[in-house]
Amino acid sequence: MYEIAVAAIIKGIVVIALLFLAAAYMTFMERVVMARMQLRLGPNRVGPCGLLQPIADGIKLLCKERFQPERADAFTYWLGPAIALFTALFSFALIPFGGSITLFGHTVDLHIADLDTGIVFFLAFTSLAVYGVVLAGWSSNNRYSLLGGLRGTAQMISYEIPMGLSVLTVVLAAGALDFNKIVEAQRDHWFIWTHPISFILYVIAMFAETNRAPFDLPEAEHELVGGYNTEYGGIKFAIFFLGEYINMVAVSAIAVTLFLGGWHGPGEIPILWFVVKVFLFIFFFMWVRATMPRFRYGQLMDFGWKVLTPLAILNLVLTSFYILVLK
Repeated sequence: MYEIAVAAIIKGIVVIALLFLAAAYMTFMERVVMARMQLRLGPNRVGPCGLLQPIADGIKLLCKERFQPERADAFTYWLGPAIALFTALFSFALIPFGGSITLFGHTVDLHIADLDTGIVFFLAFTSLAVYGVVLAGWSSNNRYSLLGGLRGTAQMISYEIPMGLSVLTVVLAAGALDFNKIVEAQRDHWFIWTHPISFILYVIAMFAETNRAPFDLPEAEHELVGGYNTEYGGIKFAIFFLGEYINMVAVSAIAVTLFLGGWHGPGEIPILWFVVKVFLFIFFFMWVRATMPRFRYGQLMDFGWKVLTPLAILNLVLTSFYILVLK
């Protein structure tokens, strides 16, 4: 038991360190991708080819003056970004990156925790992310921040429903709530081919859940100045965006696990295939941001409740009927 606990702690520290580094360089990647797509220059001053730009940005944010609005609620003002980061990091305790490898004569499983109800825990903790947004908006004592927090709350709750329903179809197909068993169920065929509607529903919902364009309405600067994080600066501002980018990696990793066969691929390089698939999803996030205009808030909510949710319910009913009756 002691060895299992120590191994889990070591793996957790390694994963968190890699996620922080990945989130920093995702900002660089996003600038470069958008610059190329929009025919302009990206970062090219700090370091060779601008590669040190994320480090310079991090140092700048760490050195900025720490401030807090005079009438802000101090505890919840700090709690908001902490919840946003914690819920994003927790997802990686459940995601399997590969099967197992031999390291220094010991067999190491490429996951931190293997739970029989992993999907339930994932959905439960991702739903907690809404508290970070709404508490940040409310505690700032700023009407624009409050409106951004309320927008974010309504948006995230609304799109959690079709996301959860699309995940349930995968659970029915695999007959398990364990991520590892779901990956093994896709050894012969990926669920993206057998459940394409569920995949499309999940992909749309993951944009709304991460507040990414074209669903970045909680941060609509032309209406809300900066949204729920208007009154945040320095390290607290950085924590919010660390959480956002890590959340992008998390929902991409879950999509790979549920629909693209997880670490399965040609050859005996499982973790590499997992990383490549996640990278393609992250590139897709940036591609969409560079090309699609932002929705109006009314359009966003109508699309969630009048299109995605009924379609997700119908998809779940038909999938259940096929698995229980026809299969």
